[in-house]
Amino acid sequence: MAVFKVFYQQNLTDRIIREDTKTKYFEAESETEVRQGLKDAGYNIELVEKLSDAHLNYEKENNVDFKVENL
Repeated sequence: MAVFKVFYQQNLTDRIIREDTKTKYFEAESETEVRQGLKDAGYNIELVEKLSDAHLNYEKENNVDFKVENL
């Protein structure tokens, strides 16, 4: 399993504006699994990024809202 960082807009109808981008973290086998798991969530997904071990540790140490969710 890997951890993926998902950059998204809250609603499908929202156009992508960098300042309004939100992030969530999900544990999954692949980017495809993440996208499939979120297809009914109503998010306008901008990017799904697989985190390296170093990036994951950085997020854990520097993001007070860091929480990994399961799909």
